[in-house]
Amino acid sequence: MTQSRFLSVLAVAGAVSLLAACASAPTYTQDGLPDAVKVPAGHRVALETVGVGTIVYECREKAGAADVTEWVFVGPAATLSDRSGKAIGKYYGPPATWEAADGSKLTGTQLAVAPSGAGNLPYQLVKANPAVGSGAMTGISHIQRVALQGGVAPATPCTPAGKGQRETVAYKADYIFWKAQ
Repeated sequence: MTQSRFLSVLAVAGAVSLLAACASAPTYTQDGLPDAVKVPAGHRVALETVGVGTIVYECREKAGAADVTEWVFVGPAATLSDRSGKAIGKYYGPPATWEAADGSKLTGTQLAVAPSGAGNLPYQLVKANPAVGSGAMTGISHIQRVALQGGVAPATPCTPAGKGQRETVAYKADYIFWKAQ
């Protein structure tokens, strides 16, 4: 192979790599989100995932109200996938834990929620605790829950006779992971 042909092949390979990198770069924007759940300036999107799974609710006595029952959030179980649909982690709890396939994981503290539409869980902004393990979750500062579908407490009645009954509800949400710049 001549040097000029080699350089041409190298240039084409470089251009293809650059296009692939640009195509896989995060394209998420906070435009249209309530201010309460926006990540502060000085952060960048590190990872975009789609969570598909379930949330368990339990019929329990309402705190401080004898003989009054309500559905109480017990915990989530979801698979986290990248935008192409490849499973890259999981979300479970309690406590709320996001775990990458590489074994790195983190928990967080809820900072804010905002309504996202009837029948859907609210938008959520979480301050991430330091990650355990080294990998995709290392350095994550915030997690947003957006693009919600479903997940709210069951519509079936929660009565005193039904205390202890559990219901599982399907949901889908995007989890956007942020790092400080």
